[in-house]
Amino acid sequence: MTVELFGIMAYVLLMLLVGFWVARSIKTNDDYFLAGRSLGPMLATFSIFATWFGAETCIGTAGAVYQYGISGLHADPLGYSLCIFIMGFVFSKVLWNRKITTIPDLFGKRFSPNVEKVAALIMIPSSIIWAGAQVRAFGQIISSTSEITFFYGVTAAALVVLVYTVCGGLLADAYNDLIQGLAVIIGLCILLFVIVNGLGGIGPALETIHPERLKLGTPEGHTRSFLGNLEFWLVPIMGSVMAQELVGRVVASRSSKVAFNSCFRAGVIYFIVGMIPVFIGLFGVAFLPDLKEPEMIMPLLAKTHLSSVGYVIFVGALVSAILSTVDSTLLSVSALVSQNLILPSFGNLSETKKVFLARGGVLIAGIIAYGIAFTSDSIVGLVELASSLGGPSILVMTSIALFVKKGNETNAMIAFVLSIATWATCHFIFKIEFPVMMTVVMCAAGYFLSLPFTKGGAGKEMKD
Repeated sequence: MTVELFGIMAYVLLMLLVGFWVARSIKTNDDYFLAGRSLGPMLATFSIFATWFGAETCIGTAGAVYQYGISGLHADPLGYSLCIFIMGFVFSKVLWNRKITTIPDLFGKRFSPNVEKVAALIMIPSSIIWAGAQVRAFGQIISSTSEITFFYGVTAAALVVLVYTVCGGLLADAYNDLIQGLAVIIGLCILLFVIVNGLGGIGPALETIHPERLKLGTPEGHTRSFLGNLEFWLVPIMGSVMAQELVGRVVASRSSKVAFNSCFRAGVIYFIVGMIPVFIGLFGVAFLPDLKEPEMIMPLLAKTHLSSVGYVIFVGALVSAILSTVDSTLLSVSALVSQNLILPSFGNLSETKKVFLARGGVLIAGIIAYGIAFTSDSIVGLVELASSLGGPSILVMTSIALFVKKGNETNAMIAFVLSIATWATCHFIFKIEFPVMMTVVMCAAGYFLSLPFTKGGAGKEMKD
């Protein structure tokens, strides 16, 4: 066993022990999914940061910038930083005040249980695909630090993640996010320092970057129209603002003020730390100019330029980023399934049975994510698919549910059906460049244009 693999195993064991220790206090669904709505400023801030700072930020972004330069940059760090800021400034306080567990809970209160179920079914695939991307990245790390093949690396990753998440819950996740967030920051800073030092300092390092690689625009070899470029930037923002992973942290905060401030702080940290993989991708060309697998640039640079101890710290940082994201996505899937699809039909279950059901949901979601991890050769590709699938229509409908008084179940159903049909048609049949924008337009149009033809002005919550 290599020192690096031993370090990974020791780090994962530490995370598991923290999860087991905190899991003893889990008694109810609120404890499991929302940490008893008790997250303070520190835990909430780092949980939001660490949950969003996943494999695509570390490995995917560095690989995209290595391959295309700045023109390959969009989702990280700018897109997802804006996503967190929008949640904080526009939605955090109003969502916290609604005392919901999931976004579909809001639709159930505002429209009807049927709309609640449709919303859950729309959101579940996105989270599972996102989890699959993280499992794939974890497998890549294991296979790159040992003699284990990629297949067995992904399999080992899936097993670790399942044990870690099934036994944990949001409070265990939040404590680990604090540890993991700090590990990510330390590990990436060490790697950047060593790389810059290896190039002779910051000045010589910047001189190694060809000016063409600093230009924004369409990556070389790609052609996009104006709307295509706009879509390129909107996918991570519109597709992820209302992701259950982010909403769960907001509504689990101790107060609306904590939720608001934590989003702001997490967004700032995310952007600053997210720029490190960007620089690593830019500087990496000077060390490995002809790399066939761009997404391996960061692990390979770490392996060749860090000491054994430094490499263990760095790998721990990557593992931290992945674990903190994947457990959140699996928890989100379980919350959507149990809270919005199953429990409404079995309202008399004890809290013990509800928690058992929640853990079972995590297990099934993890198995599905494991299969998805093999369906794409790109982590970024998986994440972008997850962001565009369902997220934009959920954002539109959440905005309507929170801020528009007119409309009822029928209008909401029309909007959802029309938006999903539009996304599927644009994405799979016509393959147009801007399916997300079309989805947003058709979702809003379906809701507002159907208002004159439906009876009843306001939904249930507005009448009460």
